[in-house]
Amino acid sequence: QVQLVESGGGLVQAGGSLRLSCAASGRTFRSLVMGWFRQAPGKEREFVGSIRWSSGSTQYGDSVKGRFAVSRDNAANTMYLQMNSLKPEDTAVYYCAATDDGRSWSTFIQMTTTGSFTSWGQGTQVTVSS
Repeated sequence: QVQLVESGGGLVQAGGSLRLSCAASGRTFRSLVMGWFRQAPGKEREFVGSIRWSSGSTQYGDSVKGRFAVSRDNAANTMYLQMNSLKPEDTAVYYCAATDDGRSWSTFIQMTTTGSFTSWGQGTQVTVSS
């Protein structure tokens, strides 16, 4: 099964930028989809963005559109989350997730819930100060 390890979290000032990485190891598939979720204290885990590995297609949650970008490095089996114009409300634990169920674009575009993903990393803390 796929193992996921996040890195790159930390403390950043409002308006700043940060890049998270998620390295995948173990068995992967051509239908791989990888995504980012975040969870702030007292709130449900929220969809941030995801990428369909074969095509590079991406999608984003409404709260981060225009500020965050998901990308991939095929050779390194690594997904990135570039976060710009960070706000205090972006403070959360950010989780990497993966599934092998992205065989079509129509399937991929509906994968915006935690139940859509079968593998999870341990999370990395992002704190944005005022």
